Amino acid sequence: MRFGRFEDESREYVITTPRTPYPWINYLGTEQFFGLVSHTGGGYCFYRDARLRRLTRYRYNNVPTDVGGRYYYLHDAGDYWTPGWLPVKRELDFYECRVGLSYTKITGERNGLRAEVVYFVPLGTNAEVHRVTVTNTSKASKRPKLFSFVEFCLWDAADDQTNYQRNLSIGEVEVDGSTIYHKTEYRERRNHYAVHSVNAAVAGFDTDRESFLGPWNGFGEPSAVADGRSRNSRASGWSPIGSHQLDIELAPGEAKTFVFVLGYVENPVAEKWEAPGVVNKQPARELLARFQTTAQVDAALAALRDHWTELLSKYTVKSGDPRLDRMVNIWNPYQCMVTFNMSRSASYFETGIGRGMGFRDSNQDLLGFVHLVPSRARERILDIAATQKADGSAYHQYQPLTKRGNNDIGSGFNDDPLWLISGTAAYIKETGDLAILQDTVVFDSDPNNAATLFEHLKRSFHHVLHNLGPHGLPLIGRADWNDCLNLNCFSETPGESFQTTGNRTGRTAESVFIAGLFVHAAPDYAALAESLGFHDEAKLAREQQAKMERVVLEHAWDGEWFLRAYDYFGNKSSAFYGEYTYGTDGRNRAFMGYGYFTNQKYRWYFSRSSAGAASIEDEILTGLVNITRFVIDDVDRPAVKLQLIQFAF
Repeated sequence: MRFGRFEDESREYVITTPRTPYPWINYLGTEQFFGLVSHTGGGYCFYRDARLRRLTRYRYNNVPTDVGGRYYYLHDAGDYWTPGWLPVKRELDFYECRVGLSYTKITGERNGLRAEVVYFVPLGTNAEVHRVTVTNTSKASKRPKLFSFVEFCLWDAADDQTNYQRNLSIGEVEVDGSTIYHKTEYRERRNHYAVHSVNAAVAGFDTDRESFLGPWNGFGEPSAVADGRSRNSRASGWSPIGSHQLDIELAPGEAKTFVFVLGYVENPVAEKWEAPGVVNKQPARELLARFQTTAQVDAALAALRDHWTELLSKYTVKSGDPRLDRMVNIWNPYQCMVTFNMSRSASYFETGIGRGMGFRDSNQDLLGFVHLVPSRARERILDIAATQKADGSAYHQYQPLTKRGNNDIGSGFNDDPLWLISGTAAYIKETGDLAILQDTVVFDSDPNNAATLFEHLKRSFHHVLHNLGPHGLPLIGRADWNDCLNLNCFSETPGESFQTTGNRTGRTAESVFIAGLFVHAAPDYAALAESLGFHDEAKLAREQQAKMERVVLEHAWDGEWFLRAYDYFGNKSSAFYGEYTYGTDGRNRAFMGYGYFTNQKYRWYFSRSSAGAASIEDEILTGLVNITRFVIDDVDRPAVKLQLIQFAF
């Protein structure tokens, strides 16, 4: 089934049905304010840090999927619906979602009424702007009512979803005309608040969730929308929301556009109050004044498009294959910029709560976007290096708001330090900015312990040399690039993290992957050392590179396949030894092979599924086979065959 199409001219993917297999999300924002929005209007937004500065709530792992978002409801003569289909799920006469570069446009039409919502974060702005256009496509006059809806998060997304005893008592809002201020904890200990506003007079509002939804109702059947009348509720504790009611009159063919702003405002501590007990709203007023008219919004959206045109013009391909051109010229660099901004810290599969920015991830992200925005790559390198520990190890993650290492995960992922070398080298190759190596950078966010960036790279390189196992291969620590390959964890206690628990303390588990990364990073490190006149260090790096190559070939290569690792007990992990047995039944020949996975012998049996491959080996590598049996230690194990077969290949 087709769910949409690419439109290269507009650089959009056009989704033509809301019933996709899973929510199709886009990322809004390019600087400090970000939002996730699905093709049905679900998602949430935050300022810099998805855990510590989340503006709106989102419920992960919920039923149904994709619960919560920035919704717009239409009430039309007793019939109510949402242009994104969810959460009301009324059948639409027309639906379309255009996923663009840092914006999403959702259009829905029902019974002669069309609603179009454009979501985006303007450049230089800590806010989402939603341009909502309602059009009467019928031949009769209409008087629809438009309701906005957001549910505020009480800032810390982890605490918001767990500490109910306290949080149900602290929610606080203020309503001033068409503007709703979410100011929970502003009086006590915060200097920031959220603002949700519309550029038109409102017929009503709601700030209390239960008043808006009604008893026992979900987002798909809010009683205020069903009745066509806001309750004018003011939240005091419980669950604060922001909802506006706009009463609209439309002649046949007429359209009206409204501008909604959902933003973050932060005041200097000394400027929190306009008067005793009165929140300083001047920055919010200035923010809203920038988006009072449709012309202002259109100009901001055009500037965002121009921003992406300029970024994408840095590198283009004309290959003759439109699919390749599309990937290289539009969607791959867009994805690289998204991963730079988020570093996997927030998505529909990562809650934004359990982790921050990845040390390894952020360095890898540099490789994809450094040519687009080298100045931001420089800043990111220095931020990452500032979380490195003095012994050359690294926090696996850091919080983007505080730029400090995340103690919840800690360190011990022994490939992490080497990625700082690769990221820095990529930046210098692109820019020629060798001066960055002389920049002073702290260790572990400690201003009393600092050194040059090159010294950070040196400690990264030597961290491997100080942590070699019995074969001379790098110790894996908690894991390498495969975060789940913790060969020192043998947990028998429920609740322990397989990723961070190390209940075997011997220095025996070794990673062939880190050895490969070391060999890859060593030439770049040696070249950087040479550029600064550290010739002895460059010579040592090249010698250690050659030595590591010899060690890998001696202890991790069997003549056909590389080992993946050695575990805590010194057992070979994930070796593949191919022996093939062929039947003689023509096109559907049988196949059997065997290998070892963590010291267990296993066999698998295939039959050919296609005559398109040149050999049975090609079929295995391309997946053109039917798995018929999987055996471990002479016992059939169908439940694990897929996992191990994929691992072996």
